[in-house]
Amino acid sequence: MSKINKTIKLFIAGEFPRTESGRSWPVYFYKTNKIFAQLCKASRKDLRNSVTAAQGVQATWAARSAYNRSQILYRMAEMTEGKREEFKQILEKTIGMTKVASEKAVDEAIQAFIYYAGFADKYQQILGAVNPVNGPHHNFTTLEPIGVIGLFCNTKFNLGKLVAHIAAPISIGNSVVAVLAQEGAAILAPLAEVFATSDLPKGVVNLLTGELDELLKPMASHMEVQAISCQTHEVHILGEVRTLAAGNIKRVIPPTGNEVLSLEVLRGYLEVKTVWHPIGV
Repeated sequence: MSKINKTIKLFIAGEFPRTESGRSWPVYFYKTNKIFAQLCKASRKDLRNSVTAAQGVQATWAARSAYNRSQILYRMAEMTEGKREEFKQILEKTIGMTKVASEKAVDEAIQAFIYYAGFADKYQQILGAVNPVNGPHHNFTTLEPIGVIGLFCNTKFNLGKLVAHIAAPISIGNSVVAVLAQEGAAILAPLAEVFATSDLPKGVVNLLTGELDELLKPMASHMEVQAISCQTHEVHILGEVRTLAAGNIKRVIPPTGNEVLSLEVLRGYLEVKTVWHPIGV
């Protein structure tokens, strides 16, 4: 009996719904006309549902202890290791990676989870500060999550970078709605299962596949999205995101370089606040 084609659904609010529009598009085996799977083509309503889920859980997620968030991210690394062969097969069959390249890609994804798991309870001490002031006050620089992060992935697929730009914001208490690029979009299947089985509260991470032209405007202009991480290097897309984001003065995080495991990446997903506290007489 031949294998049936798989339908890879969306990942919204911890569930695996089909798109409400009923649309899909095929992913082919690399350089063939043979269908590997059908992917759901997310609609604007799917995007709005994702933002609602992300917004509803973000405050609760941010209130978790840093240690707990760290444990959950480390569990994601463990689950990715357990699904290594599934990740590799998708990368090899749909993108044409060699066995060596796919092995390295999964290693980078695991390392991204571990790296940001390690910083979940350390970034405050490194990036925060007690500031010298002239007067009877203490002055503190404190760090807080931005809120709901919209993520547009790079059109050139890179598993390690994708995981890093999800792991970094959630490690510090943000929630994420990610629109995957069409290249490598089939990776949603095992990646969503990693999030679903790692004790992550439902809605902290939401993954969509679809057309960027359709989802860019409703995401970038959504009033309940506090920041957009635009990781595509296409200048006209970044310009359009910045124009739309001005509507509610949301932050736009431009593409990072090759180094995605760094405090600078983490800093992009943080709000910095100054707190004054009087010193008692």
